[in-house]
Amino acid sequence: MLLNIVQGVNETLRGEMKRNADVVLLGEDIGKNGGVFRATAGLLDEFGSERVIDTPVAEDGIIGMAIGMSLYGLEPVVEIQFLDFIYPGFNQIVSELAKVRYRSGGHYPAHVVIRAPAGGGIKGGLYHSQSTEAYFTHTPGLLVATPSTPYDTMGLLRTAIRGSDPVIFLEPKRVYRTVKEEIPEDDYAIPFGEAKVMQEGDDVTLVSWGAMVHTCKAAADLAAKENISVELIDMRTLMPFDIETVLTSVRKTGRVVIAHEATKISGFGGEIAAQISERAIDSLEAPIIRSAGFDTPFPYALEGTYMPSPERVLRSIRKSAGY
Repeated sequence: MLLNIVQGVNETLRGEMKRNADVVLLGEDIGKNGGVFRATAGLLDEFGSERVIDTPVAEDGIIGMAIGMSLYGLEPVVEIQFLDFIYPGFNQIVSELAKVRYRSGGHYPAHVVIRAPAGGGIKGGLYHSQSTEAYFTHTPGLLVATPSTPYDTMGLLRTAIRGSDPVIFLEPKRVYRTVKEEIPEDDYAIPFGEAKVMQEGDDVTLVSWGAMVHTCKAAADLAAKENISVELIDMRTLMPFDIETVLTSVRKTGRVVIAHEATKISGFGGEIAAQISERAIDSLEAPIIRSAGFDTPFPYALEGTYMPSPERVLRSIRKSAGY
């Protein structure tokens, strides 16, 4: 079946709710309205208001309630309307949810999946466009997924819902409806911590995740016209993250560009760069280059300037290849 990412989320939630009666959904306007992006459309009619729960506008309460439900054996999937809105519940996530399994010696896993549309590109301005995945990768006990395609979204979401750990599931809203794929009918799942080589190349390794993967694919196509062969890697998950696939590629190409929408300072690309430096510096033929958002609040009028474009990523590829 041909699905976009929003449809893939909807189909996966429906399938997991049929499969497991303990899966419940919580979020603002997710019931009758089907969520701000309609990712939960139709699920209230199908499963009822005890399993698809419209909540008040109170992220701390939503996440706190989900934690309590999980301690009693339910498997809540929370929708936060935009990643930018998650911060009223930040203490619940990093101080409680991430630590319950550890502090209880594994007796209480507090299995909660928190879905949030992330990134810019929809003219949302500074309160609807942030990419702050690094906050959560910095917190032991949380898993972080960053899919870029409908296929990966469905496979990773199944893994998140069926697992035992709390998951921050960041959906690339810029390409919610523009990227479509034929999805197999089988009930597949994708393990966390396995990056995907989107295309093979010999000259430069290009690493990214989420919606930026599609920007990087466009940049790689432009580079090919200049006879620069790019190996494109989609990380798919950032915690855990598959550094081995990255290192294998870097040892082949000797050059690496890391691209993400988040600000450059303390963006997750810095962690990938550090691990490459620690473990494969003898293979590098050029400095590691990061193509990222600028270290400012996300602008509205200059959104296209702020976000790395294919042309800006291409300049980084050229710089690396020509070093």
